[in-house]
Amino acid sequence: MTSTFSRSAGPAAEPLTESPTAPRAGLRAAWMMTASGWSANQFSSLLGSYRSGLGLAESTVTGLVALYVVGLIPGLLAGGPLADRYGRRPVALTALVLNLLSSVLLMAGATASGWLFPGRFVTGVGAGALLAAGSAWVKELSSPPYAAPDAHGSAARRSGLFVSAGFASGGLVASLIAQWAPYPRVCAYVPHLLLAAAAWLAARKAPETVVRGRGPRGHGAHGAVDWFRFRRAILPLAPWIFAAPTLGFITLPGLVDGGLDGWRTVYAGIATAVVPGAGMLVQPLARRLAARHRITTGAAGLAVIALGLALAVPAASAAQPAPALAAAAVLGAGYGLSLTYGLTEVTALAPADRLARLTALLWTLAYLGMFAPYAVTLLSGPFSVPSLLGAGAVLAALCCALLAALNRREGGNPATGRPVRGGGLVSTADSGTIRG
Repeated sequence: MTSTFSRSAGPAAEPLTESPTAPRAGLRAAWMMTASGWSANQFSSLLGSYRSGLGLAESTVTGLVALYVVGLIPGLLAGGPLADRYGRRPVALTALVLNLLSSVLLMAGATASGWLFPGRFVTGVGAGALLAAGSAWVKELSSPPYAAPDAHGSAARRSGLFVSAGFASGGLVASLIAQWAPYPRVCAYVPHLLLAAAAWLAARKAPETVVRGRGPRGHGAHGAVDWFRFRRAILPLAPWIFAAPTLGFITLPGLVDGGLDGWRTVYAGIATAVVPGAGMLVQPLARRLAARHRITTGAAGLAVIALGLALAVPAASAAQPAPALAAAAVLGAGYGLSLTYGLTEVTALAPADRLARLTALLWTLAYLGMFAPYAVTLLSGPFSVPSLLGAGAVLAALCCALLAALNRREGGNPATGRPVRGGGLVSTADSGTIRG
């Protein structure tokens, strides 16, 4: 692997020939992100099948879900620095191979359940490294000199959009296969194998964006990360990025599936599609909000998450599938706004030679929110689930107020590159230029 990294990112890497006349490189690489999102959610839709078909205990199933996060964190924390040092392309393509291998291991788990444990761990490692390296690669390939300048900052948001597409599709397709196809715990993974293989073939044609010792091509001077601004602008929001959707498609379906005789798996798949699907649908709104003020999208995301949790309280109390699905959709909209804000803000904050590792840190903080459903489960003994969801709504609203208060003196918009006041950086997100 080391030799591969050296060849791809060294001084002998292909010359800078890409131009705004060849804008498809970012799209070719972006399909890797869809494969990553798909692999994350396909397993969640099969939990009922593993319980009933393989007789796995609830503690075993919970452990398998947690193994994904256990693998994800080191994948993120290693993938970012490796991508900054050796290049985006070799790290992302290697991670995608691991992503494909994980589905092969999970397919083997249909007959020997022991394979499920390394399968889930490798899923996390591959997804983490792919999110770190791939997000930076897609952003750079979607910016000059590989694509025309975009004043609306869609380059920073593209990876999040393609990840959300994978989240939405993977769970739904896996649930439909599990409901009606033969050998569901094998067949459900076949679409991901095809997608990951096709994404690898497409991405391998995209150019490397990093020249060793000089960082990403076509980008300006390097510098230090403004950690003070990172703490103000990212920390109050980051865990909610995935706390909201996981509560929407893990916690809520488990509260209402008692009245879904024979359709639990399909309902779970619909929930996993509705949540990230709503996150994709709010992207036009995210662009309009970002044009008003750099903090508005994040504050709106937290406010919508608070609303979604508030709507989840009566849905959970009544155990009705339709209201729960509506609340999940609102949580998904909050996820979409929050993720868009986080990726755009990190792009503005990160020096050109540290984009991958700072992106990895954002994803790591975001994935801490995946423990929210387990926190609800642990606390559901002394407290009712509706009351816990209500407390979550209050907490999200408080984080929204905190984000607004900490950044009230900030101006400008990282997506357009207008100046940022209040002791921050002067940043141009699309060009990657950050000056002290």
